[in-house]
This record gives sequence, C-alpha cells and structure tokens, in this order.
Amino acid sequence: MRDNIDEILFSAEDILNRVTDMGLTISSDYRGLDPLLVGILKGSFIFIADLIRKINIPINLDFMAISSYGNNIDSSGVVRILKDLDENISERHVLIVEDIVDTGLTLGYLFQILQARRPASLKICTLLDRPTRRIVELPIAYSGFQIPDTFVVGYGLDYRQRYRNLPYIAKLRLKNEKNN
Repeated sequence: MRDNIDEILFSAEDILNRVTDMGLTISSDYRGLDPLLVGILKGSFIFIADLIRKINIPINLDFMAISSYGNNIDSSGVVRILKDLDENISERHVLIVEDIVDTGLTLGYLFQILQARRPASLKICTLLDRPTRRIVELPIAYSGFQIPDTFVVGYGLDYRQRYRNLPYIAKLRLKNEKNN
C-alpha cells in the first residue's frame, strides 16, 4: 500500500499539533453557544474524532453523508445526500467539518441546503484547503493546511476506499490518471 505514496505532506505529529490549535480556537470562538458540529462522511471521520477531543466546551455532533465522486478522482458534479442530519439545526450554531475543500462545488451545494434550514450561524472547518482549484467561494472559518493541486490520501482521505488508515497525509502516485 505504501508503495504508491509519493511524498508525506503532513506527519501524524504535524496533524495533531494543527488539530489541537484548531480545537482551542473553536472552543474560544463558540464558548457559550452550544455548537453543533456536522461531520461530512466518510472522509472527515478521523479528523472530527480528533478535533472534538481538543474542543473544551460542550458540543453536539451529527453527521451527513454526501456523494459527488463515486469511485472517481474528479467530482461528477451531481451531489446526492446519502445520510441527512438527525438534529434540527434551526437557530443552532452549526460548524460543518470537512476533510478537504477542493472546487467547492459539493460543499457549496451542501452549504445552501443547510443555510435554508435557518441556523443561527453556519461556518466551515476543513482540515485541508486546496484554493487553486476553487470554483465556488466558501466562508471557510477554520482551515488546517493549504495543499497544492495534488491527490492526497491518509488520515481519513481515500482513493477508491483505500489509504484512509494512514496516520499521515501523503501525495498519492497515480498511474495514468489525472490528479484530482
């Protein structure tokens, strides 16, 4: 599996340090607001698990599953909600927790859907931000790392459902396929 790893971009220690900083900042910003964190499955599950352990205020947690990639490396442009929220977000302070923001098309669509549900506030937290490919501008309040236009795996991010279990984030060497 590691034979296809081209380069480690962020070590497990780098990630832990950054997630700790993000958790403390979120704790400060949301103190007294009882925020609802919404993890976007599947990619964000490791990130959100680590993040909530670094947040030192009361929070609620929910998940959504959306699909726009299938088994491809590029978004199909068609967004499907596979699992919706269990919680009502009306008048709640909602923080979407995402693994990576790329073009912004999928997250932009999701943001509009959640905004229509009238939360008190709606912000985005992402572990990875790839602004060079951004098509839809989004209000990203918390960003872990900016990455170049390369395909990355590890720490929850996958390629065809593999590599999620790597403790670091790495550039994947793709053979005869264009990068995402």
